[in-house]
Amino acid sequence: MAGNVGSRAFQNARLEKKNRKQAEPLLAAAAAAHRARRPAEVRALCSQVLALLPDHAGALRLLGMAALDAGALSDAAAALTRAVEVDPRDVDAHANLGIVLSNMGRHAEARGHQERAVALVPNFFAGWNSLGSTLLRLEQAEQAIAAYDRALALKPDYAEAHCNRGMALLLVDRSAEALQSFDRALAFNPRYVQALHGKGMVNLGLRRVDAALAAFDAALAISPDAASVLAERGRAYLQAGRFDQAKADFDAALAHAPDLEAALLGRAHLGVDKNDVAPAVAACRKVLEQNPNSEAAWTWLGGCYAKQGEIDAALQHFDHALALKPDCRDAIAAKIFTLDFLPDADFARQQAVRREWWERIGARLPRAALSPRNMDPERRLVIGYVSADFRNHSAAFTVLPVLSHHDRARFQVICYTCSARQDEITARCRAAADVWVEAWQMSDGDLADRIQADGVDILVDLSGHSAGNRLTLFASKPAPIQVTAWGHGTGTGLPTIDYFFADPVTVPSGVRHLFAEQVYDLPAVITTDPLPGAPSTTLPMLRTGHVTFGVFNRIDKISDAALAVWARLMALLPDSRIVIKNSAIDDNFLREGLIARFVAHGVAAERVICLGSTTREQHVAQFAHVDISLDPFPQNGGVSTWESLQAGVPVVARLGCSTASRAAAAINTALGLDDWVAGDDDGYLAIALKHAADTAELARLRAELPARVATSAAGNVETYTRKVEEGYRQFWRRYCA
Repeated sequence: MAGNVGSRAFQNARLEKKNRKQAEPLLAAAAAAHRARRPAEVRALCSQVLALLPDHAGALRLLGMAALDAGALSDAAAALTRAVEVDPRDVDAHANLGIVLSNMGRHAEARGHQERAVALVPNFFAGWNSLGSTLLRLEQAEQAIAAYDRALALKPDYAEAHCNRGMALLLVDRSAEALQSFDRALAFNPRYVQALHGKGMVNLGLRRVDAALAAFDAALAISPDAASVLAERGRAYLQAGRFDQAKADFDAALAHAPDLEAALLGRAHLGVDKNDVAPAVAACRKVLEQNPNSEAAWTWLGGCYAKQGEIDAALQHFDHALALKPDCRDAIAAKIFTLDFLPDADFARQQAVRREWWERIGARLPRAALSPRNMDPERRLVIGYVSADFRNHSAAFTVLPVLSHHDRARFQVICYTCSARQDEITARCRAAADVWVEAWQMSDGDLADRIQADGVDILVDLSGHSAGNRLTLFASKPAPIQVTAWGHGTGTGLPTIDYFFADPVTVPSGVRHLFAEQVYDLPAVITTDPLPGAPSTTLPMLRTGHVTFGVFNRIDKISDAALAVWARLMALLPDSRIVIKNSAIDDNFLREGLIARFVAHGVAAERVICLGSTTREQHVAQFAHVDISLDPFPQNGGVSTWESLQAGVPVVARLGCSTASRAAAAINTALGLDDWVAGDDDGYLAIALKHAADTAELARLRAELPARVATSAAGNVETYTRKVEEGYRQFWRRYCA
């Protein structure tokens, strides 16, 4: 019996030796075929080897690598898993199995095999690089950077590891180091598209748009169809205000990669910015079909709903984004801005979400070290104004009067413009400043350094939480005193901002303790320059025989609550008309949706007159056809309220329970028009009906309103500016004391 066993063992050994001898040339040929990138030939040869020697680790490894080259990940994983079972010390099998599993999304398993590979061969530089990439996918950026550092210590000219290290550094906001890594990669491989892509992304994050565009252009010169680079260049064009070029790049990226998330999100961003809502919604939904956890898609979809006035739905989407990423800056900024449109969002709720911004974002940012200042309380002060809206924008119309009428003997004015978009209003703002700084391509750190170098004593935020704001800069406090004012005057929630310009109506004394800033009262929360070319006109209803109401505000300010009251008013005055004017009405989707809302309330479509984009002069001229303006709520008009009053058209206002819902009432009160301010819906309706019925009184008020505005402390821009300057001087004296 023992002899038979021994004989069989001998025969098996001879057979295995014979099979190994037959397998050797087959394996050599398979290795050559693999080097020549002929995966089908590799599979055929390895199959012959495995028919002879089913547990041949080398053949299993080559078979797995060939399957990986062919994109057959499941086959690759099966073969390589078997290879490491047969030979647990096969470094290449572990390394390649790690790559396969990572490509399959099984990153934790991949990490185990890659760690085994570098443990077996500690100087395996490619293994360290692969391990770094897997750690990056596991969102362990610091450990990934350490792995790339190990690879580079072994091979300093390893361009791929330098590039990957740059991507990891980018994710942890170490931008300067990331830029160095990409430059090192390009020093070893000047045509490395991914490194050029990364360099562009770093510069875009630092707001250096020109440098970003140069890097993206260089990458696309090498690889014109690189969809991810096209999408990022689209983002750069978007930041530069070059919307047509941005759209072209997003569309080109999607032509090459229809599901590319970055391009779809760029398309959504562009749609929201340009009031092109339907394509933006479609882009967001496509992203969410493939990635339900995209906080950016939830944010932009919320922005689409906000544009249509669906505030509750918008807020739900922003909250969903914040549940996925609590420090998502776009989502929390959008939520703050949109809450101004929610009827029951009072002072407490609105300031609470601003404090959330501070806790989640602002408090984590480093503080600037202030340079010494001349502490003379009466010296000429340097005032710095920071805005992305020094252009044809309502925010510019609220600051221009102050810029233009500052006492230059007592105040030096520096404007830091944070937008590439420029027009004739930009030119007026520039002319009103002593120093004009193009800050839109400066990172927060670069801009803070410039503000310090300029010796700014009081830095003024003109954007609040609206688009293009630089509140992350204000969080670092690069100036001794900081103020928020005018552009989005609702409070910021930043303890680093000392003062908030408001008025007693907009922010009553009983709620001031809720604000992070100390409130300083002006005659009204905002003012504007006198209207250009606005001659007094006769009351339109005297010639038309019916009252015409006007709403010259953004569509998203037209809440369901306000529209319902207006519809009730028009039902009681069946011959009345309503003129709604805003540039968003150029979008058919938004215009038809707005008219449909009125129709749903029983107002015939022909009674709703929609006017879109015009020149400023044409805009002002339209007030000649309006008898009474209806202020929207809860988000009031600001500049539009002043324009109406300056044109002689009184405004019905409703006093709300938040900063944004009290601005129109504050303006009316400042002009002695308290009887045009309602406390509720019925009061609003009663005011409109009363004045529509009293033609003589309405005509008298129309004739006297322009002069009343011009002589008031709130409407006389020189008087208003002196009050602003009194505030600045008071703030500085306190600081010096």
